[in-house]
Amino acid sequence: MILFVDMDEVMADTYTAHIEYYNKEFGESLTREECMGHEVWQKVPVSRKESIWQHYYAEGFFRSLKPMPGSIEVLKELNEEYSLYVASAAMQFPNSLLEKHQWLDEYFPFIHWKNRILCGDKKILRGDILIDDRSHNLENFIGRPLLYTSPHNIHTNHFERVNSWEEIAKELL
Repeated sequence: MILFVDMDEVMADTYTAHIEYYNKEFGESLTREECMGHEVWQKVPVSRKESIWQHYYAEGFFRSLKPMPGSIEVLKELNEEYSLYVASAAMQFPNSLLEKHQWLDEYFPFIHWKNRILCGDKKILRGDILIDDRSHNLENFIGRPLLYTSPHNIHTNHFERVNSWEEIAKELL
């Protein structure tokens, strides 16, 4: 079976990184809890929204992300059971492509570079399962879509949901 796994907000904690970058830049104390149900940029003053988007362009942003809890161990097991591919939209931001590749080398070296799809649009994916935090990536997927819970998608209800890597292990292993 072919399993595709998204990076941002599934393997890598991008959401928390945005909050940390924002708090450091503005001396604030914004929390995940305050952002629940929204994108981080939706919970900051209008005059600061653009600063959130600029994180994506900051050198080192993608490279410095922390892996989601349990992701390394579970993906190592899934890699033994499935044809596992990382599928991440990486073309929009200039530093993203190289930094995501380096990040995968560091934290997920068992996922061969040939199994890394750093693309622009995930509509091209054809497989059995896709784990992603963005419903627009799951809508056209022909296979089993699994919505990985992130603060921005807690109100999305039309997909099968997984809340943690522990749940993914129970469901797929």
